[in-house]
Amino acid sequence: MSKSVYLSPVEVESLAQAAACVRDEVLIRLLFWGGCRISEALGIEVDDVDPIKCTVVIKHLKARIRLLCPHCEARLSRIAKFCPGCGKEVPEPLRKEQETRWIRTIPLEKRTMERLAYFIRRDGTKGLIFKIGRFQAVNIVKECARRAGIGDLVNPKTGKRRGVSPHRLRDAFAVMAVQQDDSTDAIRMLQEHLGHQSIATTLKYRKVAGHELKEWYGKLGQQRKE
Repeated sequence: MSKSVYLSPVEVESLAQAAACVRDEVLIRLLFWGGCRISEALGIEVDDVDPIKCTVVIKHLKARIRLLCPHCEARLSRIAKFCPGCGKEVPEPLRKEQETRWIRTIPLEKRTMERLAYFIRRDGTKGLIFKIGRFQAVNIVKECARRAGIGDLVNPKTGKRRGVSPHRLRDAFAVMAVQQDDSTDAIRMLQEHLGHQSIATTLKYRKVAGHELKEWYGKLGQQRKE
């Protein structure tokens, strides 16, 4: 049973080995080594995979609700009572959905690419690779965790428990990457790999990995000896 808030690479491998079929194994490996969001993984098509270059094209579509002034359609904050554009009072803002699409090409770990390519060839897959919905994908990850004997993840600070999920695999990859290299350049590469718009989002993994705190505390000890 896992006692950490994040899965270790060893535990992720246990999940993959516990998969009931090749499709489920590939999904587990892709969510981890690709650092994918579940929506991104399920949106991957055969034409997005390049076994020669060992890369995968990741497409991310995000819908956001924009709040606009009903008088001049200037953008509003959530708490705005008056429009910053025309200055008029805003009793009820306009709500418009805005879709943003990002595309990024990421490298993929060799074993994961081999299993992915094998799965595509074996089934003669065309179009979407997985052909399953989000609910089924979440259940696949949970079932693999059950088979592998990996229980809930526990936050040591809050004691809060949460089950193993697709996003926990993405988190596990990010933490592993930061533990191996937390330099500025490495964090930027991780930001690109994960598809974060803001590097501040990526930097949270540097904090949870504990490197900065340990280095700071270590320096305090060195100064005391001096």
